[in-house]
Amino acid sequence: MIKIPPYLKKGDTIAIVCPSGFMPFEKAAACIDVLQQWGYKVKTGKTLGTRFHYFSGTDEERLADLQNMIDDPEVNAVLCGRGGYGMSRIIDKLDFRKFRKHPKWLIGFSDITVLHAHVYRHLNTATLHAPMAAAFNDGEYKNEFVQSLQKALKGTSANYTTAPHPFNRNGKGEGALIGGNLSLVAHLVGSRSSFNTKGNILFLEDVGEYIYNVDRMMIQLKRSGMLNDLAGLIIGGFTEMKDTIAPFGSDVLSVIRSHIEAYAYPVCFDFPVSHDKNNYALKVGVQHALHVTKTKTTLKEIR
Repeated sequence: MIKIPPYLKKGDTIAIVCPSGFMPFEKAAACIDVLQQWGYKVKTGKTLGTRFHYFSGTDEERLADLQNMIDDPEVNAVLCGRGGYGMSRIIDKLDFRKFRKHPKWLIGFSDITVLHAHVYRHLNTATLHAPMAAAFNDGEYKNEFVQSLQKALKGTSANYTTAPHPFNRNGKGEGALIGGNLSLVAHLVGSRSSFNTKGNILFLEDVGEYIYNVDRMMIQLKRSGMLNDLAGLIIGGFTEMKDTIAPFGSDVLSVIRSHIEAYAYPVCFDFPVSHDKNNYALKVGVQHALHVTKTKTTLKEIR
């Protein structure tokens, strides 16, 4: 049975840290303001607004900042300011002994997929794949996707509906919802943080990849057995895809479709989980029901 961290109430504290790439402090200002409007206190880590080359600090600084917020008894949730790259450089050095006794919501997507996968595998605890700090800018906090984060933090059960796609495969499936950024899911194969996908609903999204590389990563998942025994598959947004000078010869969704034709489980394409604003909050590790029909797809949390 998956462990569910306590849902938040007004007056609780959300910490903002950057365990991967650099983020200017001003880019998080709207997020801080809105979280306070929602009734939460906000505590910012040392890595927000600091920079070490590509990263928000050295490995040691990023590790210490994230560790501090995970251990802090006054912090009820940890929101990662952005993704980028760097979590896999520090994941094996994180100490989860206090977290195991007092779990809290860990929130983010993209490179934070590493953290979601590791916590699910080793601590059997739910996390939140959800919009991060930049999603609150330019008034975007009013959209349904950022609002879905607020609802998730309060304990509202997810119940999402999306339009049909011609590549969908109809059917029903139930299982733990797992996944995230395809590049990171593939990156973790063979490591001690890799997802166990058997009997679960896997969701995948990505941004800025070459089409041939998506093809290679899907082959990696297929050859590793991660696509064999799914309860369902959700393909989210694959945005800002790139092609080579000599064209690969297929669009990205057709590439993905070609690698899952042999399986019988339900498949949904173009679900609103992505690096774009269309990015619903998803509780990783929590049981969900996926129902794909001719007219719509529903993804519903099971309590």
